[in-house]
Amino acid sequence: MSTMFKIVLPDGSMREVAEGSTPADIAAAIGPGLAKAALAARVDGELRDLNRPFDGDASLALVTARDEKDALELFRHDYAHVLAEAVQKLFPGTQITFGPATDDGFYYDFAPAPGRGMFTEEDLPAIEAEMRRIIAADEPLVREEWQREDVRAFFERSGEQYKAEWVMELPEGEAITMYRSGRAEDAWMDLCRGPHLPSTGKLDPNAFKLTRVSGAYWRGDQANPMLSRIYGTAWLNKKQLDAHLVRLEEAAKRDHRRIGQEMDLFHLQAEAHGSVFWHPKGFILWRALEAYMRRRLDAAGYDEVKTPQLMDARQWEKSGHWGKYRENMFVVPDEIPHVGEEGVDDEVPVLAGTGDLMALKPMNCPAHVLIFKQGITSYRDLPIRMAEFGCCHRNEPHGALHGIMRVRQFTQDDAHIFVREDQLIDEVRDFCDLLDSVYRDLGFDSYAIKLALRPEKRFGSDAMWDWSEQSLRDAVGASGRDTAKYGWEELPGEGAFYAPKLEFHLTDAIGRTWQVGTIQTDTVLPERLDASYVGEDGARHRPVMLHRAILGTFERFIGILIEHHAGKFPLWLSPVQAVVATIVSDADGYASEVLAKLKAAGIRAETDLRNEKINYKVREHSLAKVPLLLVVGKREAEEGTVAIRRLGSDEYQKVMSLADAVAMMASEAVPPDLR
Repeated sequence: MSTMFKIVLPDGSMREVAEGSTPADIAAAIGPGLAKAALAARVDGELRDLNRPFDGDASLALVTARDEKDALELFRHDYAHVLAEAVQKLFPGTQITFGPATDDGFYYDFAPAPGRGMFTEEDLPAIEAEMRRIIAADEPLVREEWQREDVRAFFERSGEQYKAEWVMELPEGEAITMYRSGRAEDAWMDLCRGPHLPSTGKLDPNAFKLTRVSGAYWRGDQANPMLSRIYGTAWLNKKQLDAHLVRLEEAAKRDHRRIGQEMDLFHLQAEAHGSVFWHPKGFILWRALEAYMRRRLDAAGYDEVKTPQLMDARQWEKSGHWGKYRENMFVVPDEIPHVGEEGVDDEVPVLAGTGDLMALKPMNCPAHVLIFKQGITSYRDLPIRMAEFGCCHRNEPHGALHGIMRVRQFTQDDAHIFVREDQLIDEVRDFCDLLDSVYRDLGFDSYAIKLALRPEKRFGSDAMWDWSEQSLRDAVGASGRDTAKYGWEELPGEGAFYAPKLEFHLTDAIGRTWQVGTIQTDTVLPERLDASYVGEDGARHRPVMLHRAILGTFERFIGILIEHHAGKFPLWLSPVQAVVATIVSDADGYASEVLAKLKAAGIRAETDLRNEKINYKVREHSLAKVPLLLVVGKREAEEGTVAIRRLGSDEYQKVMSLADAVAMMASEAVPPDLR
């Protein structure tokens, strides 16, 4: 008699199936419509292939296109496999490596066949056509379990040195999953954890597009061979793809690097790879944002500090960052010269000892603990809110750098709040309120809150993590933001090694999301660095340390601001708020008078007295995203008026008296927190 398994469905009903049955069998038993729509299954919460047999009694939820998150991940993963199969069929001798799904599609890394150069964008149309042929063929995707040595031997016979190398790093004795695409006699095989769709025909041949080609080192190591990486974007249907391509087109128009150049805000160059050269106008924007944040922090009871750039490596060892961030830290020797009877000699300095290393700080938190430890702190002194616009350095890989969004030198709007356990919920709630207000002042009306939970590798006890995670849940609940309106979601395994964290994901003007703000509940660092306060009972107690940021880093947030506003900043943030442009040279004197009045009212203004036609001036200053253009000619000079053109306004121009114009602009230019 065959073994029977009990399978519980989402509605609470139960079905008994024979050993060897699959989720696909249950879908077919429920009805042909569901059988056709089913893409995969969640078995006891684990995403699995639809045709993978049950292991025993289980709960089952069938995944369809309505489960968009799971469906998109499956589709993008399968498009990557179809890409790899297409490339190897078109270009025999090409070796495959890795091909994961991404936030909007997929990529796959290839080692081109000997004698063939790297792939180029000219290759993409042919590859796309072959991918559509594979999709149309509706090839079954079949999961097989192999032993590690068999997988290695298979790839070695196939000339796949990269896959053969990688599989030997998987645990010995563990079954390895291989996926077969097509008929057994001429199947295409790949090493993959899965899961996959039942067949390639489940993919929409019109819902993907290959987008670009780049280089990538094998396993991300510059010492390894360079591979060709082919990127694609993929969606559930053509409508979603078309909408994404429109977003990409709009994103290209808003690219902060292009707009930054047009507005003369900053530049980047190889002599300081990963660092930003801020031009005068760009630094005006920086200073306006910094001044605003400083006022908000002052009003919220923060004390601003300044800590060293270089700190002894032993301090980073104590904090735990040395083991986690060492490869991304800039380390320098702490050299001590020889000292003779006459003082320092002329010999080359040597290290005082093997442990004498310094490192540029990649974050500010250990330094803030050192300030906290100066003197004796009482429970009455808490909370202590310590803020710093701290300049940090991280040795990011060259390939990861992107404009001012991902850099090596950056300034955080960082702060650490030292609290008693009973103060934590109020402090996190107050932080959420402050962050909400700041985002709205900066033009962001929508953001999501996500709770990143304990990672596999972490410091601290399970009890500590239980308490920290629940405290953040309770704080968000107390703020009224643990709702669908705020996209509340919990992210298993994505916390920092020392603390869980709340992440705040902004939605910009074209629907993209950006993770910027964060707050973390940390009991690990105070323990490792021996921070304490004197409690009401006279004994020493560990504070809870809240790591928090609202903007994240100034560089990245300014890049986000540029793209969100497409360079058309609100008046109070705009580097140049107004330009006084003359129609004729006879108005030059009056233009200077207007400029003086504007500057006296605190308006950042310039004049344009060039001997150019006014339409040329209008176009040029519109490209530079100047919010207000004050046009003056002989009539305006005689009447004491200005003709105002507002950037992006349908209204051609508005004539106002100079006094009224100055008053209007001065009012608009006031930062939101001072209104």
